[in-house]
Amino acid sequence: MSPSPIVPIIMAGGSGTRLWPVSRDTMPKQFVKLLGSDLSTFQATAKRVSGPAFGKPIVVTNNDFRFVCGEQLAALGIEADIVLEPMRRDSAPAVAVGALLAEARAGDVVCLILAADHVIENEAAFVADCEQAGAIAARGRIMTLGIKPTAPSSAYGYIHPTEKSLGEGAYAIERFVEKPDRETAERYMAEGYLWNSGNFAFSASTMLSELERLAPDVLSATRKAVEESQRDLDFLRLNEAAFAASPTISIDYAVMEKTKTGGVLSASFGWSDVGSWDALHDIKPQDEDGNVIEGNALALKTKGSFVRADDMLTTVVGLEDVVVVSTHDAVLVAAKSAAPDVKALVAELKTQGKREATEHLRIHRPWGWYQRIDIGDRFQVKHITVKPGGKLSLQRHYHRAEHWIVVHGTAEVTIDDQVKVYHENEAAYLPIGCVHRLHNPGKIDLKLIEVQVGSYTGEDDIVRIEDVYARS
Repeated sequence: MSPSPIVPIIMAGGSGTRLWPVSRDTMPKQFVKLLGSDLSTFQATAKRVSGPAFGKPIVVTNNDFRFVCGEQLAALGIEADIVLEPMRRDSAPAVAVGALLAEARAGDVVCLILAADHVIENEAAFVADCEQAGAIAARGRIMTLGIKPTAPSSAYGYIHPTEKSLGEGAYAIERFVEKPDRETAERYMAEGYLWNSGNFAFSASTMLSELERLAPDVLSATRKAVEESQRDLDFLRLNEAAFAASPTISIDYAVMEKTKTGGVLSASFGWSDVGSWDALHDIKPQDEDGNVIEGNALALKTKGSFVRADDMLTTVVGLEDVVVVSTHDAVLVAAKSAAPDVKALVAELKTQGKREATEHLRIHRPWGWYQRIDIGDRFQVKHITVKPGGKLSLQRHYHRAEHWIVVHGTAEVTIDDQVKVYHENEAAYLPIGCVHRLHNPGKIDLKLIEVQVGSYTGEDDIVRIEDVYARS
């Protein structure tokens, strides 16, 4: 096999419900700046594999995240092939798609599967481990990056290495095991088991061969989805009908727990999957009482706790080992030991039809964002920000009129056959049924207040006539 650079395949389609209310379906944790830096974990992952050891990344994500993926990569000057899944089918179909596209691009190249929401310490060690795992993978192994446990955790799957060495720190795999109870986890630690990080390396031909043998229905569906895919702006859109035919299954169940080619490298870098608020608490700097306090928050006589306030003043008094997270429209209070159960909480909120379970108050769009300020009978008020050069679709509404009041920047407004420029403290009126568009022709953000008045103000009362972002 030629010594081609490793092709990173970044899995960026998850929803991260255990970090609700900050992580939601409309903006999940991998795109949120959770770690106090200027980068999201998705950006940090992409940057980590931008060196000479790696080729152009393949990003597999959900259709709803296509623009935020593109924007966050562009902010770093990183080019990637962004692949859009029409619906979620878990990790096995995503891995198959990545392997097929890598093979089409570079032949039998080594691929590296990476989760977009993990935190890595010591990037030099990470790169070295990836190169070592890649070299073994080039010989026909599927190599998992295993993590030496720091505690008997029930939050991770475990890997039992054999004594058969594949190179320094690397061994063949005896078996994968599911998330254990604490007593079993303690035994696994004593017996030298490793955590399954979910990051692994393989040659394209090895993975495709194992999928053909162990999960042929996954491979046949994804192969057809790739063959019948279409370009959409800067994205590759998989064929919806073909992809839908794939079963929903993880790569662990489909391949990793059954393959005889598995190997594990004991990683030398620090790792966290930031899967829940207690995990985030563990990796952040803590005060002398073991607390992590972020934002507009204050804690007194409180120990071992995580308190985050995105907006309103949030206070905690006399508690231990709790998680308190407040956002613009939702508050979470939980025992830190129950932090993994937030996923079940979100599922119940969805069952009850709570909008806050899935949607942020601030909704991001390719042109900028909007945030609801107030809503009532026959009206809605929003704050809208349009980035420089941003242009909303040419559209009309059948059930509402709108008033746009410019508070910052310059707005170019199209109303039917007229185009007019509005400046700060000027307002445009858009009657029901008019064809209209908003454009920011300036070099600074355009900010305006939108007042909607009518019998219905839902987002589905939008008829798009023309859209530069190719939305329907």
